[in-house]
Amino acid sequence: ARALRGNPGPYQVVTADGTRPAWRPGSFDRVLVDVPCTGLGALRRRPEARWRRRPEDLAGFAPLQRGLLTEALRAARPGGVVGYATCSPHPAETRAVVDDVLKHESAEMIDARPMLPGVPALGDGPDIQLWPHLHGTDAMYLALLRRT
Repeated sequence: ARALRGNPGPYQVVTADGTRPAWRPGSFDRVLVDVPCTGLGALRRRPEARWRRRPEDLAGFAPLQRGLLTEALRAARPGGVVGYATCSPHPAETRAVVDDVLKHESAEMIDARPMLPGVPALGDGPDIQLWPHLHGTDAMYLALLRRT
């Protein structure tokens, strides 16, 4: 957010607690929610993290991840796009969160693969899971949702 604030552009940067929105529903065209997670996707850079995580950590993050994505969708105007990102490859923190929220919110997944032109092996979509052995990066996940 600090880096964006220093660049001129036709946008407004808002940094706030996404669980207690300080804005009206439907206020934004685009929302990025980078949720807290287990960090399992960053193990190649932080191998010691494997000793700090337990299986029950997944369940601990789930309500917060779902709540943040729900509020992000509510913050987007109809037709607006929400990006859900996490540095985890675990389905409980990626696709399961998105699928659960889509059961209750008025939104649809859109194909995220065109947002990363030139990046090979992005899978069948519409969401993206990056892998260290394929992409030379952390195991990051991205889903794009359009509010309907």
